[in-house]
Amino acid sequence: MNSKTLVKKFNLSKEALERVSQKVKDAESKSSGEIVVAVSAESNDYSFWELFAAVIVSLAATICMLPFSERIRAFYESLNWTAPEWYLPAIFVFTSFFLILVLFGLFNLIPALDRMVIPRAFRNKAVSDRAMRAFCELGVCSTRDRTGILIFVSYLERQARILADEGIAKKIGPDLWQLIVNSLSEEIAKNNAETAFCDAVEKCGELLAQYFPADKDDNPDELDDGVVILER
Repeated sequence: MNSKTLVKKFNLSKEALERVSQKVKDAESKSSGEIVVAVSAESNDYSFWELFAAVIVSLAATICMLPFSERIRAFYESLNWTAPEWYLPAIFVFTSFFLILVLFGLFNLIPALDRMVIPRAFRNKAVSDRAMRAFCELGVCSTRDRTGILIFVSYLERQARILADEGIAKKIGPDLWQLIVNSLSEEIAKNNAETAFCDAVEKCGELLAQYFPADKDDNPDELDDGVVILER
């Protein structure tokens, strides 16, 4: 999924992206913290679980066809196809297996179906790992005062994470961030991405302003204020 498609999936227009960016600038102007908003199409390729689910469904469908092997053979014979008794049903069953495997593999491209076949624990870990990678890759962990915050959302999993650097973690506990994450995830699930991002940025900004007020004489903008589209 390319960046344009991902932005459309989130229902974010160019104007919406600009409004989120402005929210980030406004929040950062009131504190010494830095806020980065990042989105990803998915946090892992999940190819193993997709293939595993496709094989299971194909096997189940094939087993369901076995009791009808006589009817299948009779159907082929009505078409004047002759072969050993076991041959035609076997060809039909194995051909069906591979066709179902391919079709189910294509259906796995649908995010809602992926969420059904991929174990929740695996999805949770994948999102957390991807968020941590982004935290480092985007330089959130390298701000001058260690006061960076990452707001991360992964589209396929419909999950969000907020990671705060050690300077912030010393003063603000994880419970407050989790409240923001819960609200963010709920709005994303309702397809209200702009509202979700703006509210999350505003709430993070309020906490930063409370614990890390801005120095009017020295408050550099260290990180990108726009929504960052992450490649897998």
